[in-house]
Amino acid sequence: MGSPIKPEVNSHGLIRGMGLGSATALNMIDMIGVGPFITMPLVLSAMGGPQAMLGWIAGALLAVCDGLVSAELGAAFPGSGGSYRYLSEIYGPRKWGRLISFLFIWQLSFSAPLSIATGCIGLAGYAAYYWPSLETVYAAHTAALPIPWSGTLQVSWIVTPGTAVAIVICYFTVFLLYRQITVIGRLSKVLWVLVMATIGWIIFAGLTHFNAARAFDFPPGAFTLSPAFFTGLGGALLVATYDYWGYYNVCYLGDEIKDPTRNIPRALLLSILLVAGLYLLMNLCILAVVPWREMLQAGHNNSGLYVVSLFMQRIYGLWAARLVTGLVIVTAFASVFSLMLGYSRVPYAAALDGNYFRAFAKVHPVYRFPHISLLALGVVAAAFCFLRLRDAIAALVVIRLILQFLVQAIGLIVFRVTQPEAPRPFRMWLYPVPALVAIAGFLFILFNRVNWQKEIRYAAVILLAGLAIYMIRAWRSGEWPFGETAASAPTPSG
Repeated sequence: MGSPIKPEVNSHGLIRGMGLGSATALNMIDMIGVGPFITMPLVLSAMGGPQAMLGWIAGALLAVCDGLVSAELGAAFPGSGGSYRYLSEIYGPRKWGRLISFLFIWQLSFSAPLSIATGCIGLAGYAAYYWPSLETVYAAHTAALPIPWSGTLQVSWIVTPGTAVAIVICYFTVFLLYRQITVIGRLSKVLWVLVMATIGWIIFAGLTHFNAARAFDFPPGAFTLSPAFFTGLGGALLVATYDYWGYYNVCYLGDEIKDPTRNIPRALLLSILLVAGLYLLMNLCILAVVPWREMLQAGHNNSGLYVVSLFMQRIYGLWAARLVTGLVIVTAFASVFSLMLGYSRVPYAAALDGNYFRAFAKVHPVYRFPHISLLALGVVAAAFCFLRLRDAIAALVVIRLILQFLVQAIGLIVFRVTQPEAPRPFRMWLYPVPALVAIAGFLFILFNRVNWQKEIRYAAVILLAGLAIYMIRAWRSGEWPFGETAASAPTPSG
């Protein structure tokens, strides 16, 4: 008998063990997660009726446009690190790119754990269908810090039995990821089957019990283009953007993807198109069964958000509601699993370049994965599980839009202009229209919402703190802009 084929190991010691199927599956379970199952009341409350479907439609368009940005950059720089790598190369690893990529890692220290925490909080929220006592509030507090010329910075936290469930899920995910990438690739396919089975059942149930009058029961003035309409659309689009996010997760795993210049764009765009179609159909089916006015109150109260459980209970009874609740919990866990896997590779890539703490560059001596980065991510995510779901989503989206997606979409245009001869295995369709649409959409979300200043203050504080930390580190080490130009980052492996 011949010896078994060994997985390919790249120059960084990581294993190229994920093909197109595994990468697409991982992206899809990352995108779907618990978001569309638990955020529907939040979107409805933002717009006040089923016209909130416009938020998911606009979110799908925005995801495709920004996905084309990530696809081109992912193919051009197919190493681990995703946006960290892109921002460094686009803006120049010797000067501005070093600062901007550091700020990306700095904001990721907040946004990545927030993203994971929202999945854990959502999972605990669905578990409350089984055990309503999980939503019992033991303690809640809002801390306020006045900021000169900017208003008040507010942070709210809450303690419930569900909080403990969310924290346990964080640590259990770290335990499961503490192993070799080839094993994780196989596990992602199993989780993908469960996710698709759950959504398929929901869509089938909705289509076979579709009530058009209920689905299109719009309130008076639903489509009047007033300031309130656009403010509501901004709030709905913020949540929809959160629901679609995850399409770029494959970019963080470039050193562990087979044939990354081809498979990264394919997995990214394929997952966006498939998930967008599933989202729109699933949400329409739920609106056709559960009256939107019933979901509106849950959105305002930020509790009782398990709409899919209520949906199945109306159609098939209690047994189906309990079963689908379990499936949604598995789906939510699959998303947390995928998110933690992808994000744990980003500080690792930065540490390899000397632009982050050295400990994050350590690779496990046996399983060959960045274990320090994974452990740190799990601990911080567990701390963020004390936030309310609505607050965590809003903070996550705004911080990331300002300190990642806007500079990256603008960066693609800069990259095209300043490096026209650079190899581009994948080119954005209809350039530069998708990049410009993405930029406009992100700005709309930032400034067209109720109380939009709240999360902007979070992002501003994080940005200023990151600038201060970078300047102190650069001054101490004699790097740009205080000393010799920083050494260029290692060329990404491909």
